[in-house]
Amino acid sequence: MLLVAGLVFTYYTTWAILLPFFDASSPIHNYFPAREWAIRLPAFVLVVGLSGIGFFVGSTIMKENRKKAQKAKLRAA
Repeated sequence: MLLVAGLVFTYYTTWAILLPFFDASSPIHNYFPAREWAIRLPAFVLVVGLSGIGFFVGSTIMKENRKKAQKAKLRAA
């Protein structure tokens, strides 16, 4: 996993930071998508990741509240 993370970091850094310094006719541009995706892709991943975390936290809170309500109902009975 560390190797994959290192490769992704190297690829993204080359794509987003170093690519503008190469001439537009350089063959290295063929290995990368358009630069606008260097912003869109991480933004999409961030939105999906935060939505997933929010969903998980929300569902966990709802389950805990149901358990507390059920315990309170059993105590009252």
